[in-house]
Amino acid sequence: MRIGVLGTGIVGQTIGASLTRLGHDVRLGARSAMNEKATKWVADTGEYASHGSFSDAASFGEIVFNCTAGTGSLEALRAAGADNLRGKTLVDVANALDFSRGIPPTLSMCNTTSLGEEIQAAFPDAHVVKALNTMNAAIMVNPLLVPGEHDVFLCGNDHGAKAAVTELLRSFGWRNIVDLGDITAARGMEMVLPVWLRLWGALKTPHFNFHIAY
Repeated sequence: MRIGVLGTGIVGQTIGASLTRLGHDVRLGARSAMNEKATKWVADTGEYASHGSFSDAASFGEIVFNCTAGTGSLEALRAAGADNLRGKTLVDVANALDFSRGIPPTLSMCNTTSLGEEIQAAFPDAHVVKALNTMNAAIMVNPLLVPGEHDVFLCGNDHGAKAAVTELLRSFGWRNIVDLGDITAARGMEMVLPVWLRLWGALKTPHFNFHIAY
């Protein structure tokens, strides 16, 4: 499968590299087609890896991952182009973290909306699925890093898109996939982040995750 990954940070690079190891053709997108981090990522990742602009990656991918910084995601997706996202599954991994008042960051949107919802509203012809935003990048693609049972959440309006994302999650090794419903559930998923950040500080490691016991 051809997959576009928007964002050259640790999340985008980690997800992109894992997808190439699974045999997918991955194009990493940045604001500039000449992005140095993307160029190095391709050199390090090798076969199945390429890079270009946000628009290049979005047009290339049958599925597109948004791994950009949440406060800049809408701008990045506009640069990717609505036409390039039309009819495609758009996996939103981002969190709108506001660092303007220091650390720990706050959420720039919450309670009555979410980044996932804002993306879906801005790109109504894309099928937005929120997923993988409640854990460390390494665990996103290798759940075995955390021992025992733990969960990944997803939500979105389109059942076919959620099925496609579920298949990719299973290929990463996920067993416990919790579908929280339509895209409004992204509010709760994103509001997990303040708790996650405090747990990181308390546990002194980012290698942990949540499990729903019932």
